[in-house]
Amino acid sequence: MTLTSALPATADPDTLYDTFAGWASERGLDLYPHQEEAVIEIVSGANVIMNTPTGSGKSLVAIAAHFAALADDRTTFYTAPIKALVSEKFFALCEVFGAENVGMLTGDASVNSDAPIICCTAEILANLALREGARADVGQVIMDEFHFYAEPDRGWAWQVPLIELPQAQFILMSATLGDTTRFVDDLTRRTGRPTAVVRSAERPVPLLFSYAMTPLHETLEELLETKQAPVYVVHFTQAAALERAQALMSVNVSTRAEKDLIAQAIGNFRFTSGFGKTLSRLVRHGIGVHHAGMLPKYRRLVETLAQAGLLKVICGTDTLGVGINVPIRTVLFTGLSKYDGTRTRLLKAREFHQIAGRAGRAGFDTLGRVVVQAPEHVIENEKALAKAGDDPKKRRKVVRKKPPEGSIGWGQPTFDRLVEAEPEPLTSSFQVSHSMLLNVIGRPGDAFASMRHLLTDNHEDRAAQRRHIRRAIAIYRALRAGGVVEELPEPDEQGRRVRLTVDLQLDFALNQPLSPLALATVELLDRESPSYALDVLSVIESILDDPRQVLSAQQFKARGEAVAAMKAEGIEYEARLELLDEVTWPKPLAELLENAYEMYRQGHPWVADHQLSPKSVVRDMYERAMTFPEYVQFYGLSRSEGLVLRYLADAYKTLRQTVPEDAKTEELVDLIEWLGELVRQVDSSLIDEWERLRNPSDVEQVAASLDDRPPAVTRNARAFRVLVRNALFRRVELAALRRWDLLGELDAEHGWDADAWADALEPYFEAYDGIGVGPDARGPALLMIEQGRERWTVRQILDDPEGDHDWGISAEVDLAASDEVGAAVVRITAVGQL
Repeated sequence: MTLTSALPATADPDTLYDTFAGWASERGLDLYPHQEEAVIEIVSGANVIMNTPTGSGKSLVAIAAHFAALADDRTTFYTAPIKALVSEKFFALCEVFGAENVGMLTGDASVNSDAPIICCTAEILANLALREGARADVGQVIMDEFHFYAEPDRGWAWQVPLIELPQAQFILMSATLGDTTRFVDDLTRRTGRPTAVVRSAERPVPLLFSYAMTPLHETLEELLETKQAPVYVVHFTQAAALERAQALMSVNVSTRAEKDLIAQAIGNFRFTSGFGKTLSRLVRHGIGVHHAGMLPKYRRLVETLAQAGLLKVICGTDTLGVGINVPIRTVLFTGLSKYDGTRTRLLKAREFHQIAGRAGRAGFDTLGRVVVQAPEHVIENEKALAKAGDDPKKRRKVVRKKPPEGSIGWGQPTFDRLVEAEPEPLTSSFQVSHSMLLNVIGRPGDAFASMRHLLTDNHEDRAAQRRHIRRAIAIYRALRAGGVVEELPEPDEQGRRVRLTVDLQLDFALNQPLSPLALATVELLDRESPSYALDVLSVIESILDDPRQVLSAQQFKARGEAVAAMKAEGIEYEARLELLDEVTWPKPLAELLENAYEMYRQGHPWVADHQLSPKSVVRDMYERAMTFPEYVQFYGLSRSEGLVLRYLADAYKTLRQTVPEDAKTEELVDLIEWLGELVRQVDSSLIDEWERLRNPSDVEQVAASLDDRPPAVTRNARAFRVLVRNALFRRVELAALRRWDLLGELDAEHGWDADAWADALEPYFEAYDGIGVGPDARGPALLMIEQGRERWTVRQILDDPEGDHDWGISAEVDLAASDEVGAAVVRITAVGQL
């Protein structure tokens, strides 16, 4: 039975509270005092600022708020900072309120958008608030992780709804808000509702803080011996987390019996090569790794094993504050300073408490521990002083070690200060953009008055407001000069003194704001070109967010190859350095795309808020005919394979959603099918959830399982055919480069080592100068496939310069083995003349 069916006939506060509390109690969820206080305030119509520790049950209060809004027939919005959390909350609320009553908007997914409960990212709600203002059908707003209000690039999205939605009841939630006095006064003034602050210094699970002066491995051993596991060891880089986990292999973390249980739980879980093999060794030893660069299935594996009590130590990054679902008993900080992208600095109190708050979870622990590991140089100095004893002369002679170069020194005083410190007050991060002005101009009423309100009644100081006003004026003048807006001699029937001369698509400011540009650019491409499918892909890739680690790796490899080529040509060192500045990652169609962008911007000035970025990741993988593991290994991206896969999944979804059916050729459909199957076979969750959103009525949550097996790769014959074609063409490319060593790595297992390949192709290169690797060479005309029930027989014809096409590579494709590994398993049978 859903909570919706428990809605009372009358929506008076007492009845609402009693009904909800009874429903919670039936499920074993008796309310804590601070939850009772928050729910009473919410059903009474007040705004609530919930500043309570992690694990104190804010999610249950949010459910109560949705319940109260439904009883009043108000639309209620729940916002979170990242799409993954929005999606997670969507499915959770579907279970509580029924799928018909819950919708979701994340920019790349829209489900049941007319539902009375909407889950969305903060940016979605902010743009809705700008577009409709006080007229918006928004009766209640629940903003989770409200401390993101202070994020420099995104904080505007947490502020705009507060300014533009005075009709709404607000529930702001975070464990680290700091002083909230300003928000109390501001919300009350804007909404006319009283605003209650619900604080709770008492955590359901108290925290015990300590400062460790023993080496880290000794600290960990003590925590394990005293039953303080699971221990989350916090690092500030992904590399450091993995290095620490590997170093701990020498520590006896788990007993033989525990290792056997881990192996039994893992079962047939599919670990890929590279990082997967490393993780397999670690988790079987009782050690987990958890960071954003991992594949989602690996993070779920670590979380599931930890929830079962099978992992004693998890080494991860400081991002555990968002999205990790692990019952951590102890948080162990390896340091109190971090590099923030600009400089190395000490942790802020907010950051420290956000991470520390993950220790000790209600329902799992009675006490949580937070341990800060003293720096190595501090420990060594203390050992040296202890060795000197009480002799003043010996103590003076001790040469104290300094912090490593480039780091910041800190010690127990820093630890004591952070433990006692309240989180810093949230600072405003308001921004003005083209989309902001266009949204406001597009709504009924006086746009000038609305913008004046936005620009002068925000939370910025007066100097910052003046800067925003100057920028808004400059943007407005550009819009008017571009003919996108025009001033009216008199207000129209909706009170507008200025209006748009173009129709804005409803989602122009959402997830892929350059999608209309992509559509317009696809129309410029030649459908008859052999590279048309890949060119469409390049257009789509140019509007996606940059995967910085991949692009950096591409540039690094390109520069290495360029240096080798320049050395071979005898170019001097100084000249090489100058030429290297021009070497970057691959940017197909850059000139066409940039020209299209400039032309499009003349009629659509708002695209200036968004940067076009030509790049080649999916295309690069396809043209190199690489599998996912091969591509990750080629660029050294094992610590970032999760980021690579998310990019591939975004590209797949954008291709499917953006490219019109009439623009899709057979080759492009093949490419899209190949990309979807590639992502699905590596980690199906990224696509399964997206597909599941298309049918949200089936929202029963599957019990936590380590069965990560995707559907059989051979079931999608179209995609599998491309996988086979790529596997054969990978060998063609390597043969063209005469990389017998790499061919041997692929096929030595079946008798085709480097020497065998070299011997087989020696007669070919005596007859021909090279092997073609262009679009014609990889086309379907040069690949013959005979499909059998258990295996396919294939022949890849080589594209020789004379066009004789009398040489080829013959192979068998084992279908059962392909299903087992999720890729085409090709066994070479012959290489030679037909």
